[in-house]
Amino acid sequence: SGLNVDNVNVIHAMTIPALGMVAGLLIAVFFSYRRPRAYQNTSADVAANHQAMVQPKMSAYRSWVALAAIVVSFVVQLWADSLLLGAMVGFAVFMAAGVVRWGEADAVFNNGVKMMAMIGFIMIAAQGFAEVMKATGQIEPLVKASADMFAGSKGMAAFVMLLVGLLVTMGIGSSFSTLPIITAIYVPLCVGMGFSPMATLAIIGTAGALGDAGSPASDSTLGPTAGLNVDGQHDHMRDTVIPTFLHYNLPLMVSGWIAAMVL
Repeated sequence: SGLNVDNVNVIHAMTIPALGMVAGLLIAVFFSYRRPRAYQNTSADVAANHQAMVQPKMSAYRSWVALAAIVVSFVVQLWADSLLLGAMVGFAVFMAAGVVRWGEADAVFNNGVKMMAMIGFIMIAAQGFAEVMKATGQIEPLVKASADMFAGSKGMAAFVMLLVGLLVTMGIGSSFSTLPIITAIYVPLCVGMGFSPMATLAIIGTAGALGDAGSPASDSTLGPTAGLNVDGQHDHMRDTVIPTFLHYNLPLMVSGWIAAMVL
């Protein structure tokens, strides 16, 4: 978007915001959710217990194969620039090594597709919402009007940009979809307000990550719910979205603002 960031390390720019998320995680682990949760025994639990009894036991061989599959998937994905090809090769490694038997391959693959189908459907709907927001052209006036209210105050301008990024991403559910929208608006705004390139990266990166961490339509929340709700005792909003919003978004908001002020 016209900002020269050749000499700026993105990892350094996002270190302070990332530390805010680490702080939120520690608060959740050692304070908010330190007590064990009581679950009811359901038919799903009984069936899962029986299925676990007939599954192969954990072994060093299976663990090494899993690690190799992850590495191979990652390398193929980067080499071919194809997430699909990387996933297919990783699955092939499991089958070739005998971790997933040939007779079980269809069932394993179909179960994975079923789990991702709901996530994909919600993300497609969220992507459509992103296109609607871009088509209306109302994001730029929202940012400019908000910044004009605090003209001359870098602290308030940074807060407003982070807040708008949070609201936009919460509706879209993906930082990947949000960044192209807000970058074109935030870069000239940050330059005009006198923010350094590193501070600009921190603001944009944090604004994109804010809603992604606590949006009901985000893969960051849909994924955990898909796994944790296998017994029907995990509520998406109450048990995933709200805790994630409180323990990741709020500390990230504070640490992102600090990064914008000190970088």
